[in-house]
Amino acid sequence: MEKALWYLLTATRGGANRARIIRCLDERPRNANRLADELDVDYNTVRHHLDMLRKHDVVEPGGDDYGRLYFLTDRFERHREEFERITDRMEE
Repeated sequence: MEKALWYLLTATRGGANRARIIRCLDERPRNANRLADELDVDYNTVRHHLDMLRKHDVVEPGGDDYGRLYFLTDRFERHREEFERITDRMEE
C-alpha cells in the first residue's frame, strides 16, 4: 500500500485531487457527484480519480450504480499514517 500511495499522490498530476478526495471521504462517505460539487472538480475527473483509488484498494464502493457511495477501505486505514506523511511532504 505504501508504494501505491506514493504513486497515486506524488507520481501523477492528479495527486493533489486524490488527496482531497481521500480527506473528503474521511469525513463521511459520498457519491461521485457530491465529491465533484464539494471539491469543485469536474464529475468525470472525480470518476477517474475514484477508479484509480479503487484499483489500488484505497476506496471501495457501496450501493447501486446510481448514487453509489464511496468509502475508505480497511486496508487504507491500516496505512493512514503513511498517507499523512506523504501529504505532509506534498505541502512542503
